[in-house]
Amino acid sequence: MSVDPAHQDEYIRRHNPIWRELEEALLAHGVRQYSIFLDPQTSDLFAYAEIESEERWAAIRTTDVCQRWWRTMREIMPSNADASPVSRDLREVFHLASKDR
Repeated sequence: MSVDPAHQDEYIRRHNPIWRELEEALLAHGVRQYSIFLDPQTSDLFAYAEIESEERWAAIRTTDVCQRWWRTMREIMPSNADASPVSRDLREVFHLASKDR
């Protein structure tokens, strides 16, 4: 994902804090941890989420609160016709996990 360069501060402001209702929806759909990182030089965003299942994660997009969030965010970031943020999948090239996990 990315944010319009002129709106980086606004993007940060809107996430601190995110709507309580959105936080509750994420947790209810099995999100254990969720971080978004911003590269201020390119305006690229990288999101990392630890989730219980792909199905529950995918279902978040159908919630009313997610749809409303997308509509408010589309004014500051590239968005698809359904207001979802334009994103691209990245290929994992390295992963390390301890056996204790």
